[in-house]
Amino acid sequence: MKRIILITIVSSALMASCVSKKKYVALENDLNTTSFHLAETTAEKEKLEEEKRILEERFSRIEKRVEEYNAKINSLRETNDAKFSIDGAVPMSNNSRESLQATLANVDPEDLRNAKTMEDSVNLAISYNLKKSISDGSAEENEDIQIDIDKTVVMISVSDRLLFNTGSYVVSKKADGLLKKLSEVINSEPSMEVMIEGHTDPRSINTAVLQDNWDLSVKRATSIVRALETKYNVAPEKLIAAGRSSYMPLVENDSPENMAKNRRTRIVIIPDLDKFFALMESE
Repeated sequence: MKRIILITIVSSALMASCVSKKKYVALENDLNTTSFHLAETTAEKEKLEEEKRILEERFSRIEKRVEEYNAKINSLRETNDAKFSIDGAVPMSNNSRESLQATLANVDPEDLRNAKTMEDSVNLAISYNLKKSISDGSAEENEDIQIDIDKTVVMISVSDRLLFNTGSYVVSKKADGLLKKLSEVINSEPSMEVMIEGHTDPRSINTAVLQDNWDLSVKRATSIVRALETKYNVAPEKLIAAGRSSYMPLVENDSPENMAKNRRTRIVIIPDLDKFFALMESE
């Protein structure tokens, strides 16, 4: 009996030992599996973090490129907005267009009615602002200064009574204000070239220093050129002096009034018309 009990106890102990080892092995397998999954998860996490870092860097680069593209788009938009076409030929800025409309509101309605095209209106506005720029606004100067524009050439005709005494080529003191303002217009644009033309009436002249009207017209043009250079710092390479004598009259020389109109100095400005629109924008 005792032997049976002993055998039973030993058998139970062996069975208990076997069960504990199986649990250990099972737990060890579970641990290995968990460690493997943990390693996989850690690797996956590191991979995702690396992908996240790469995506963030890529996103940052994309954001920077978007900012650059937006800056380019805004620049192009500003450039595009700054230009439009008049009659398919003459470009000007939107600011100039606004200034044009504001200027035309001040122009003589009769002159405005004679402007048949948009280009005519632009020329009329430039003439208006240019006259304001170089004259003192007096009725005398308004009458004695005539401005015409032919495409890109601006022609300012100034009556001789604003510049010279009769038969003289010495610039009058009363011309100082006009020449000073004219020099400011010329100096405002480096690319501008200016030709000063002297014109006379047909009455002949012959003195100790003047041989004829050719001589007088050239000397008057040269006097204006010298004054612009020496008194008002206009670069001499921008200036051209020319004499026309009496051979390009504005009107018939059939009255003292008409001869007075033909005695003039014509200032021919050859500008870049785009930049010349700054005359309107500065108002």
